[in-house]
Amino acid sequence: MMNLDLIFPEIFLSLSIMTLLMIGVFKKKSENLVYNLSIITLAILFAMVVNLFTINEQFIFNYSYKIDNLSSFMKALTIISGIFVMISSSTYLKSLNILKIEYPILILSSILGMMVMISSNDLIVFYLGLELQSLALYVLASFNRDNILSSESGLKYFVLSALSSGLLLYGCSLVYGFSGSTNFIDIANTSTNIEYGVIFGLVFLIVGLAFKISAVPFHMWAPDVYQGSPTSVTLFFAALPKIAALTVFIRFLFTPFINLIDQWQTIIVFISIASMIFGAIAAIGQSNLKRLIAYSSIGHMGYALAGLASGTNEGIQSSVIYISIYLVMTLAFFSCLFMMRKKNVFYEDIQDLSGLSANHPILSISLLIILFSLAGIPPLAGFFAKFYIFMSVIEQSMYFLAIVGLLSTVLAAFYYLRLIKIIYFDKPKQTFEKDHNFGLRLTLAVSTGILVLYFIYPGLLNELVSKIIVI
Repeated sequence: MMNLDLIFPEIFLSLSIMTLLMIGVFKKKSENLVYNLSIITLAILFAMVVNLFTINEQFIFNYSYKIDNLSSFMKALTIISGIFVMISSSTYLKSLNILKIEYPILILSSILGMMVMISSNDLIVFYLGLELQSLALYVLASFNRDNILSSESGLKYFVLSALSSGLLLYGCSLVYGFSGSTNFIDIANTSTNIEYGVIFGLVFLIVGLAFKISAVPFHMWAPDVYQGSPTSVTLFFAALPKIAALTVFIRFLFTPFINLIDQWQTIIVFISIASMIFGAIAAIGQSNLKRLIAYSSIGHMGYALAGLASGTNEGIQSSVIYISIYLVMTLAFFSCLFMMRKKNVFYEDIQDLSGLSANHPILSISLLIILFSLAGIPPLAGFFAKFYIFMSVIEQSMYFLAIVGLLSTVLAAFYYLRLIKIIYFDKPKQTFEKDHNFGLRLTLAVSTGILVLYFIYPGLLNELVSKIIVI
């Protein structure tokens, strides 16, 4: 018998989206109500998903949907990130006058797609989740219709994402054609006899997924889309879709294609090295903070993929820890961006940080902690994230990958330290407003607190992640 309790969170979210849509349509001026109810929906959803942590591994829908520790952890991470994204960006949306009923509903729809992707154990179910996520993201990128940059970023993301989805779909069709099944377990059983068609399909799948996490050489959309989209949407782009895409990477590489590890390991190592080097070098010449964080995220995804390239369970766990800490750093950084406001104008140029410490000491200290953590300087959480990745890589004697990672960390430290120099040693240019809403201050306080205090008890996250056993 099918146990529908396992997908109760997805059912609840689907019904909530439809209910909130009806409230928004039939009740006039209900933007704030729908927005607040969306946050409450996510909070209830988080509690439901946490309740599934005790389930080891179960399948439903004829083995096409999988509930295990990996899916429960990644869903919880996605939902809690969604909550903090929404509570930190409400003031920003109101300031730009783009808080409409559609905005929170699109966010919830995208999260639903991510949850389906995370639990998918079948190519068709995975693609269903991917398209639900992507269609919402296309609209969110161009949500600020009065801004030509936002419209442009939405169009760019739509065109390039449609191309990557086409490649993914072609890869899925090749895998199905040569293996005779769309189910991950069945594909794993048939891929013991290596068919070149399956390998070609795998390459197309990796290309499509690399686009979704903006890994080199499929990163070209990220800087323009990050800069042009509303900052609240950029935060969403920088955080949540990467969790789902990384989970699908783990699902693909270690379930249907585990027998082809010799074929895909080289590709993942190349993408990882290219992303780390490019992310470190390309960010140096940036003057816009959102573009800089786009290139920075490309580098960070390179580190996350390095853990997967090791091909071990420890490597998978180190990648999950890395993406968790990366999310905290991203939330903290964008919370600081939301605070750079003056008369409903939000500043995002690097030179706007000039002499920030003179007038905004707390914001400056927060940025100092965040940038040091992004650079991987001990004893902050960012250092531990990189440390676990390098340990898992070195244990597999992949010394070249570890050396490239270390060198790119040193290169990337330059532009993070340059921002700190501008904040603390340049002449003051701008004074920002200090009246920030509670949600934004809470997000910044929690995220920077985690980055600073993580070294006291890193075992808490490690214990949760140690239950994720894929191989």
